[in-house]
Amino acid sequence: MSDDGYGCRPGGSRIIRASEIGQYAYCAHAWWLGNVEGLPSGHQREMAAGEAIHLHHGRGVRTSLGLARLAYAVLVLAVLVGVVWLVSALFG
Repeated sequence: MSDDGYGCRPGGSRIIRASEIGQYAYCAHAWWLGNVEGLPSGHQREMAAGEAIHLHHGRGVRTSLGLARLAYAVLVLAVLVGVVWLVSALFG
């Protein structure tokens, strides 16, 4: 069942995210103000900076995974070329 991006699913049930549990454990009152009363955090600038850092890190991780896949493909290609060369040297 999919949610609407805010943790609310059709039928009114709500998904509680791990970050919310951490926020509640740190300060239940801050959790209440943000999630029940809907008041924004007083740390918007810090939160925006953290989000930018996470996005930058995510791009780096995706790039790293892409390069690793490319390296495996080149390795497989090199092995295939080596096998073809060996077969042609032995039987050709």
